[in-house]
Amino acid sequence: MSLARHPATRDDWQALAASLQFEQGFETRAFIDDAFVDAEGGATLTTTNPATGEVLAEVVSCDAADAEAAVSAARRAFDGGAWSRLAPAGRKAVLLRLAELMEAHRHELALLDTLDMGKPVSSSLGDMAGAIGCLRHHAESIDKLYGEVAPTGDDALGLVLREPLGVVASIVPWNFPLMMTAWKIAPALAAGNSVILKPSEKSPLSALRLASLAREAGLPRGVFQVLPGFGHSVGKALALSMGVDCLAFTGSTAVGKQLMQYAGQSNLKKVFLECGGKSPNLVFADCRDLERVAEHAAAAIFHNQGEVCIAGSRLLVENAIREAFVEKVLAAAERMQPGDPLDPDSFMGAIVDETQHARILDYIRRGVEEGATLRTGGRALDGPGLFIPPTVFDGVTDAMAIGREEIFGPVLSVFGFDSEEEAVRLANDSDYGLAAGLWSQDIDRIMRVTRRLRSGQVFVNNWADMDQTVPFGGVKQSGNGRDKSHHSLEEYSDLKSVWMTLAP
Repeated sequence: MSLARHPATRDDWQALAASLQFEQGFETRAFIDDAFVDAEGGATLTTTNPATGEVLAEVVSCDAADAEAAVSAARRAFDGGAWSRLAPAGRKAVLLRLAELMEAHRHELALLDTLDMGKPVSSSLGDMAGAIGCLRHHAESIDKLYGEVAPTGDDALGLVLREPLGVVASIVPWNFPLMMTAWKIAPALAAGNSVILKPSEKSPLSALRLASLAREAGLPRGVFQVLPGFGHSVGKALALSMGVDCLAFTGSTAVGKQLMQYAGQSNLKKVFLECGGKSPNLVFADCRDLERVAEHAAAAIFHNQGEVCIAGSRLLVENAIREAFVEKVLAAAERMQPGDPLDPDSFMGAIVDETQHARILDYIRRGVEEGATLRTGGRALDGPGLFIPPTVFDGVTDAMAIGREEIFGPVLSVFGFDSEEEAVRLANDSDYGLAAGLWSQDIDRIMRVTRRLRSGQVFVNNWADMDQTVPFGGVKQSGNGRDKSHHSLEEYSDLKSVWMTLAP
């Protein structure tokens, strides 16, 4: 399959998808110790296009034996030092080559993510830009970080060194397959670790293509490996492995808790978690340009079909403007209807699979039963594919399931408030603390409320307008790790103190 030309229209993307041949150059096997191999147990899993119901490919499904083989290869690579002891400038050069290859193959990588999990191809292309930017950022950062010299007297020299952890297992979700992969592996590889990637069983294809590109870029044998499979088999095996030094995970809070238990049962490996969210988006009556704010508030929940950990799923609106503002959100939602994921003009695509599709519809049913007012959407679209339109509930309270629990779909819950104090209380009344939004023109209010919101990140007069320079992560049951920025490089390294006694 050649993607040298630049697809621009729905017909272009459909033609490219029709030409995709997994048996001719696109691997569906695991990548272990620099080779594509079948699972030792011979198992496979089926990956399906949620927009059409058509089977895409049979992909290898790894288990504990494959995890053990990958961990052994990763340890050999780390101890051998071809990567772990390579000068930072050398690692930088290889990672920049990988970024260049990803740039050259960005259309096929975007197509794989769109076919695999149903997101619009325009969104997938944006993910590719984010993934490539992440890799370049960490590659460029690694030779610009310094150790420390402790303040001592003349009789001693104290050094604080940073060293790679060893073997890192990265478990990534299905909603942003390659971008989340880059967020995990870029800092871990840049710091000198060996990395084993377990992509979601719902979206493994782009990770396997990335393995080919990583080998082409010059990553040494065993430094990067990909194990497709299920969380309860190969994911659990990696988490329990005595040979894994660090576990980095993005996914649900329930699974995150299990992984922490596995770490405690094994070798107390470091565990960095980016888990669920139920993010509040606070709109005060003094904000400017309600049309623009409403457009952003709708996009904050309906982007990527609402399958976003930081989705602005709780819209808190000051009652003085609530009725008018909700009408504007409804108008914006009408412009964000789902369509063919291969059409660059589609804002929303398909829900990832039947399980998630049924989960979202069940929450919608519960919202109606609990007494919320359904303003738009609320049912699956007819025809082939798993599509649910933007759904908005008004009159939601914090006692309702749709107001408290993470749905991970295009369902917006609208709350009203009358005071700043009430807004803060509603925003913080959650088990989660991944993200929050704040819309106001009052700088004093902005500073007061921003400081009081219990969230890993606060977006002021925007939603998720951020880049690689700031860390991403949450508090409370949204997790404890940080992706992006130089802070993520710190997580993938250990501090070593060296104290030297000097002769008088």
